[in-house]
Amino acid sequence: MIRTILGQVKEFKRDSLLTPIFMILEVVMEMVIPLLMAAIIDEGVNKGDMGYIYRTGIVMIGVAVLGLAAGMLGAKFAANAATGLARNLRSKMFENIQSFSFSNIDKFSTAGLVTRLTTDVTNIQNAYQMILRMCVRAPFSMITAMVLAFLINGKLASIYLIAVLVLGICLFVIMGNATRYFKQIFPQYDDLNASVQENVSAIRVVKAYVREDYENKRFTKASERICMMFTKAENILTWNAPLMQFTVYGCILAISWLGAKMIISNTLTTGQLMNLFAYCMNILMSLMMLSMIFVMVSMSTASAERIAEVINEKSSLANPKEPIRKVADGKIVFEHVNFAYAKNSEEPVLKDINLEIKAGETIGIIGGTGSAKSSLVNLISRLYDVTEGAVYVGGVNVKDYDMEALRNQVSVVLQKNVLFSGTILENLRWGDKNATEKDCERACKMACAHEFITQFPDGYQTFLEQGGNNLSGGQKQRLCIARALLKKPKILILDDSTSAVDTATDSRICKAFAEEIPDTTKLMIAQRIASVQNADRIIVMDNGRVADFGTHEELQKRCEIYQDVYESQTNGGGDFDEAGYTEEGKESKIRMEEQVLQTGNGGEK
Repeated sequence: MIRTILGQVKEFKRDSLLTPIFMILEVVMEMVIPLLMAAIIDEGVNKGDMGYIYRTGIVMIGVAVLGLAAGMLGAKFAANAATGLARNLRSKMFENIQSFSFSNIDKFSTAGLVTRLTTDVTNIQNAYQMILRMCVRAPFSMITAMVLAFLINGKLASIYLIAVLVLGICLFVIMGNATRYFKQIFPQYDDLNASVQENVSAIRVVKAYVREDYENKRFTKASERICMMFTKAENILTWNAPLMQFTVYGCILAISWLGAKMIISNTLTTGQLMNLFAYCMNILMSLMMLSMIFVMVSMSTASAERIAEVINEKSSLANPKEPIRKVADGKIVFEHVNFAYAKNSEEPVLKDINLEIKAGETIGIIGGTGSAKSSLVNLISRLYDVTEGAVYVGGVNVKDYDMEALRNQVSVVLQKNVLFSGTILENLRWGDKNATEKDCERACKMACAHEFITQFPDGYQTFLEQGGNNLSGGQKQRLCIARALLKKPKILILDDSTSAVDTATDSRICKAFAEEIPDTTKLMIAQRIASVQNADRIIVMDNGRVADFGTHEELQKRCEIYQDVYESQTNGGGDFDEAGYTEEGKESKIRMEEQVLQTGNGGEK
């Protein structure tokens, strides 16, 4: 963990090394000042030598200025090093997150990653800055003051030693108890961020259902948990100040009483006593600084572990040593494929899948929720790796391809339509950054999006809010389809991506695909049989298996599940999940629902 964090110091090593040097110089100057003060009292004031007082005073001012300059430079270099480390940590985490496979992403919540990139990094930044300055300054100051105090008078200096030992034990106990709570706090931040993220992203739904009070209570509950943890930790830390004050005043009283006796007996001078008072404050303030460092380190340890976890996470997918970079065509073959999201799953999500899809075919995929339709197509672009068996694209195992080359030829429109803040044209160019406006218009015409885009006053320059919230669901779906088409892929996967468009528009999109991209293999997941009945062939998924595979006419003759759903939909029934009226249909639906509960993945992904 420490190696991972410090490995991101990189170009700020120089600042990290200079900071302790200037901190030591500042401490040396602070230690010299009491010696000069003692000399002024003993040699100047007591002997009435004004010249000596002026000369020593000038030296004292020079030493103070030098100490001030050293302190300022130390603070500057520490700030540079700490903020630089924070920047590098964020960059490294963000860069590594981009390399994650879907299975890696599944291990971390979005809110958790946001917390690590913000709150946790800030904790590390503050701790690193304090460590660079105080972790050198405080021990060096305490040890130097202690040595000088013993050189002046060992008997009085032993009071400091006893005080430091007692106070050190007390602070250690306090820190140990406080650390327990700090380690529990940061996971609570994930819950708080999750609440905020979910509420803000779904604010329209919250208002539509008048759930503001419920969301407020939910946020307040998460916030109060953090407040409670911090309060418990801070209640323990409040013992620091009283213990410190008690020790300081106790030392001052003891030194004053014993020192006065020694001055009377001429074994100690007034200047030396003043020195001892100054060193007393130095020693005890250094100990207080160390206690603050312990608090900060305790808080940042949990943060460091969470950050290191993200940085050290390795993608579960990797390119082969000599990857193939050219995809010949859109032919797809599944050969005895089994797949599970977790290695320890009792039952795979996909079971013994055997399929052969010709290049340029239009394939429909239907099945109930949890039947693993999306899991099936996710294996084609290698978003996940198969557990057993193999998937071939263009006659080559997908594991032998360069992942970027493969995914550039397999365009996927996922179930959740994601658009980014920016113009429509900028969003479309995610598919091809070099696409001209004419290319974008052609893709939008195929996706039946050109019509509604041109109705906007700014056309393709219309600005979209984050997530495309100023568009309807159907408009977002059509823009995402157009964006995918701009990649000019050999395989196009539409994962229930026309569910929000009307039947007529759905038909027009399918017709455009058949006419404009005949050589592209098209896989269309749908709940409505009407959306896929004109496909070359249709895959019927049931409980992670291929129940049947054939044309619409063939399935009507031999597949009872398909017959049942077709009849229910054409007679005014619902979608595929309302598996209908035959006993086999009912049993199929029960199996689908049981799978959602057994997979442990919240159903289909």
